[in-house]
Amino acid sequence: MNERRSEKEEGTKVEQGFRELDDLILHLKGLVLVRRLRERHGADPGELEMYAEAIDRLRDQLANVVTSRPLHSAAA
Repeated sequence: MNERRSEKEEGTKVEQGFRELDDLILHLKGLVLVRRLRERHGADPGELEMYAEAIDRLRDQLANVVTSRPLHSAAA
């Protein structure tokens, strides 16, 4: 029973990890698309810089999630 429960808990952790990655990637794509749209419609440099900073923060966060969690070994 304990083995079954730990496998289920581990599966849940993996699913949560992938869900977090999916959410971060979706957010990143959204920011990139909105920045491009705003750039095409004449946004001022300050606004574009705001998007660039948010994109950089999100990329760093994504990299931290990928490198700090053993998702690849848990999913194998």
